[in-house]
Amino acid sequence: MDLGPGARARGRVNASLLVGGAIVAVIVLVALVSFVWTPYDPTRVYAEARLQAPSGQHWLGTDKLGRDVLSQIMVGSRTTLYVGIVAVGVAALVGVPLGILAGMGPRWVGELVMRANDLLLAFPALLLAIMFAAVYGGSTLVAMIAIGIASIPGFARLVRSGTLQVRQTEYVLAARAAGRRPLGIALRHVLPNVAGLVIVQASVGFAIAVLAEAALSFLGFGTPPPTPSWGRMLQESQELLWDAPRLAFVPGVAIALAVLGFNLLGDGLRDYLDPRLEDRR
Repeated sequence: MDLGPGARARGRVNASLLVGGAIVAVIVLVALVSFVWTPYDPTRVYAEARLQAPSGQHWLGTDKLGRDVLSQIMVGSRTTLYVGIVAVGVAALVGVPLGILAGMGPRWVGELVMRANDLLLAFPALLLAIMFAAVYGGSTLVAMIAIGIASIPGFARLVRSGTLQVRQTEYVLAARAAGRRPLGIALRHVLPNVAGLVIVQASVGFAIAVLAEAALSFLGFGTPPPTPSWGRMLQESQELLWDAPRLAFVPGVAIALAVLGFNLLGDGLRDYLDPRLEDRR
């Protein structure tokens, strides 16, 4: 049975999706493995093993306190994923309903929601997180909430745009003519049709959250010690940048790969879920 060119394009897996999915899968696998095994205790100080070069005993060497770098990277991936999941979850749980409300509600409601979004966009994620840390103290929870709040406008704007398109379709007009309530239309017709947009935005938002958490930890407003964090590993390596550049290189590459992986995954999902992009090529 021929499903048509649009369906065939939709089912076509692209390189960005494969590469991004592979990178993300590796990061998730490393995080899961760290729950049951790490070469060493990532928080234990081994004074006699300070600044050792990579070897068979310490594959990525040790830091200035003698802690195993590989173990810190493995456990740090858990922190990175945890922050991303919670931050994106907060942004989606608030931003998606707001976007649907702005798209389906009266015009004045949509304008009110969008103007509130514009106001929130005036505060960059890092600035908002620093403000939260100044009031509530630097912690992983504060970083997650701040990053999530700062990501709400992106979800709300995207979902509103998708909702405005869906509400003009024939099946939504028919549902409204049949007397269906707006909540029922939103749950049955609008939400399933904007789910692809939400998934893509979540992937991109995850990359932003990873970078923001690393920046906050680097500045001292993110995950507090002794919990391993890639951003704090970068911060601690500053004074040894010339003597042991690998201490900055390893977490820097981990952050870059995580951001690249989620960005590629978002691009690949966008192409996969929207066949119109394939048809334009």
